[in-house]
Amino acid sequence: MKKLVLTGAAGRLGSYLREPLTKLADTLVSTDLVEDIGKLYDGESYVKADLSKLDEMMAVLEGADMVVHFGAIGDEAPFDDILQSNIIGAYNVWEAAYQQGVRRVVYASSIHAVGMYPKTEFIGTDVPHRPDTFYGLAKCFAEDLGSLYWDKRQLESVCMRILSAAQVNNPRSLGSWLSYDDLIHLVETSINTPVTGFSIVYGVSNNDRAPVDNHKASFLGYRPKDNAEQFAEKVLAESEHLDPTDLTHMCQGGPFATVEIGNSGLANMNVVDDKKTT
Repeated sequence: MKKLVLTGAAGRLGSYLREPLTKLADTLVSTDLVEDIGKLYDGESYVKADLSKLDEMMAVLEGADMVVHFGAIGDEAPFDDILQSNIIGAYNVWEAAYQQGVRRVVYASSIHAVGMYPKTEFIGTDVPHRPDTFYGLAKCFAEDLGSLYWDKRQLESVCMRILSAAQVNNPRSLGSWLSYDDLIHLVETSINTPVTGFSIVYGVSNNDRAPVDNHKASFLGYRPKDNAEQFAEKVLAESEHLDPTDLTHMCQGGPFATVEIGNSGLANMNVVDDKKTT
């Protein structure tokens, strides 16, 4: 590819994607809301741009082959905040991609689009939406937007329903963990697969306790290697007995399944900010 665009490049997950994505295109344009993203990798440039402004997305995506869309509020928040960043922002990315002739949107969706399903159901990529928050609702919107733009405008998309790309430090993460290496592999396969149409795939590592089924997305070639079971003995020894009637422990969305709508879900999670520094 000549040009690849990464939104949300200043975020924790974006920090791990920047360098690998420079290997897939002549130019990687990283974008976010910060003034300066710091040291750039060879072949990378940075443009400050606001997802909620269509004209800025149009400018960033001009001449791009694909866009990897990770930019958004990464937590539950009041609806007006989610509306601007996660819903209008998604529309602006897909609409600008269509107008600029971009081939594919590779989108960071989330397990929270189906977060109210019990973990005991081992859900596939084709289950109906069942969001747990406004944040999850916005992911449902973006997935449906991707489906619409494929059906009506032939703009491909891969919606990666990421479970938890963070350190394994609680019982839920023994099933939901997505290692950074597997995250990179997932994004690369979503880019390199010759034809995707509109596709959904779960972003989860090869965990013994994974609560989701990816077999209908096998054509993408995503074959995760890491397994959270290596952390199980320590995590379980340090954990209190879990109440099986508590939706926090029973549902795919974890704490997002019980938090009051509009309030932070991450506030109830011990997510370590291990952002990569160049």
